[in-house]
Amino acid sequence: MPDKVVKTPYPVIDADPHFSRVVRYFRPADYATWAAGTAAFPTLLYLWNMADPIPHVRHRTALRLGGLLGFVGGFLVAYQNSSLRFWGWTENQREEEMDLTELRQRVAEGKPLYPESTQPRWIQDVAYRNSVWSQLKFQVFPMFNFVNHQHHGTDPAKYGVKDKETLE
Repeated sequence: MPDKVVKTPYPVIDADPHFSRVVRYFRPADYATWAAGTAAFPTLLYLWNMADPIPHVRHRTALRLGGLLGFVGGFLVAYQNSSLRFWGWTENQREEEMDLTELRQRVAEGKPLYPESTQPRWIQDVAYRNSVWSQLKFQVFPMFNFVNHQHHGTDPAKYGVKDKETLE
């Protein structure tokens, strides 16, 4: 399955990063976005209730549900922001340096560039096709990449990989 070359304003780090990498590369601003989403949803519900109160109704359940929805929504926005940096759509110098350090260390230790998967190759291909660009469709169906595969859209030579065997 050939990887396509994508022109972006910043270097592409990974076209379909694994869930754990995206979360590991969160910036403090991503955590702030997540916290703001968690706090904003129930706050807006509370303010709405103050503006247009409904008598004799306890709003504890609505506020708790609002907190949960804010938590999930804030995480999805933070995850999407981190993914945009992996794709090279926004400034990603910090992530690029972390990626180079992490993957060059794996190559120096003699490990494969990306973790190996226990899934058959065709499952890895299906997982890639289902999860690539999925961060753009979070409002419809949140989907994450939990499968290790070899489709990353970058040149392994930049990490010091000399032969295809090290990649696999």
